[in-house]
Amino acid sequence: MVLKILLGIAVVIVLLVIFIATRPANFSMARSATMAASPTAVFDQVNDFHKWEAWSPWAKLDPNCKNSFEGPTSGKGTKFAWDGNKEVGAGNMEIVESAPNDHIKIRLEFLRPFAAVNDTLFTFKPIGDKTNVTWTMSGNNGFMAKAVSLFMDCDKMVGPQFEQGLASMEQAAIADSK
Repeated sequence: MVLKILLGIAVVIVLLVIFIATRPANFSMARSATMAASPTAVFDQVNDFHKWEAWSPWAKLDPNCKNSFEGPTSGKGTKFAWDGNKEVGAGNMEIVESAPNDHIKIRLEFLRPFAAVNDTLFTFKPIGDKTNVTWTMSGNNGFMAKAVSLFMDCDKMVGPQFEQGLASMEQAAIADSK
């Protein structure tokens, strides 16, 4: 009887491992907002990491977070690193491509609470006197990330923070352009 129970448990574990292995290898999530600001005003908010504190949804979660900046003030090669509490973790990001008023690509590396490297893309599209901004994050799912995705939906967890960040970005862009 014990052998049958152990065999049953082994079969369940093997099936679970197979199921996890077949989960998507990549993920992508995005949010967009149309802002009452020019592409230049909005682009400047993203292109300079020093300005992120005004609109980033994570900046307010840890007032004691240690931040550091390297490289140029803005644009390609600009680097930002943080080390904070359990809500913000630790990591760094670098602008790897910056096309004025069009798009910004960022390499985003999380060190803590989990290690991951993701790509972030901001696109800016003029719509009359407004700007549509799309914030996208994508990356690869390793085995553990695939397992976690069975219980936690990245889009549902991070999506609302992107929406909050975009709303705050609009306010910061409007304030800076006055």
